[in-house]
Amino acid sequence: MSGREPAAPRPSRLRRLGWLVLIWGASVATLAGVAALMRALMNALGLQA
Repeated sequence: MSGREPAAPRPSRLRRLGWLVLIWGASVATLAGVAALMRALMNALGLQA
């Protein structure tokens, strides 16, 4: 007896790919939001974007 617990089943490749796409999409959306806020701030200050 090794005393080790059985390994948890690994998530499928499709599930892992789904998480990757979800995280990537969230990061792109966040970056777009920050860019929009910066552009609005620049326009409010009278600067050209």
